[in-house]
Amino acid sequence: MRAPRLLVFDSGVGGFSVVAAIRVRMPDAHVSYVADTAAFPYGELDAEALVGRALGVVMAAADRVRPDAIVIACNTASTLVLPPLRARFDIPIVGTVPAIKPAAAITTSGLISVLATPGTVKRDYTHALIDTFASHVEVTLVGAEHLAEQAERRMAGLAVDETVIADDARAAFVTHDGRRTDVVALACTHYPFLKSVLARLAPWPVTWIDPSEAIARRVSDVVGEPDADEEGGGPGDQPCLMTAQPDAQDVMSRALATLASHNGLAAPEHLAIDLGCQSA
Repeated sequence: MRAPRLLVFDSGVGGFSVVAAIRVRMPDAHVSYVADTAAFPYGELDAEALVGRALGVVMAAADRVRPDAIVIACNTASTLVLPPLRARFDIPIVGTVPAIKPAAAITTSGLISVLATPGTVKRDYTHALIDTFASHVEVTLVGAEHLAEQAERRMAGLAVDETVIADDARAAFVTHDGRRTDVVALACTHYPFLKSVLARLAPWPVTWIDPSEAIARRVSDVVGEPDADEEGGGPGDQPCLMTAQPDAQDVMSRALATLASHNGLAAPEHLAIDLGCQSA
């Protein structure tokens, strides 16, 4: 029986933190990747535009890959697109949501922070998670403006601006009544690529929650056994797709090419999409 085919979607390179975790848990899986690089970063899109783009990109990529499961490795997109995607596909759709529940469960100070994109911070879904799982602790939501871009630069092998990183993360470190933040949830799949930098720049040690392993575990749980009568693909059938035209001089293209190579995927290629017929 063939190995499962997975499609991982993100607005940029952040989803490769999830790909790496899937590789550890499911080493035989055929993992394809699609990035909506033409619209990066998603945090700057309004809800309607984001849903329309995500639907169009995922459906175009799925037509080519024919996956057994789709992973939305983007917190900002997951807060909006999971219901319409699940309405259009009869395969498992695994999303990525801020790790507020585990952060609230392990804090000892009662102060946790969620380091996210501005889009994730403002979504009703995020606030509902806080109301449901973290009403007994104090939660600080931090909408970082530049961390995703800095992660892209790091993955492209370029220098990052540590002053920008420190400024974006500073609000996640809170002191209150002699207590201080002891858990920070990384609520963007780009941010784990900066975890070592964030830890070094932090004013005090904290527990950083990277959601990648939990996502990979969920994917493994839901994939199950694929159809035995379908033929499997080889490494050449594991494309890395992007909605902008690949450009070797572009930071995003360089980052995608590096990560695709490290994870056994083909070189990035352009995915043409038609958003005219997509709607929530």
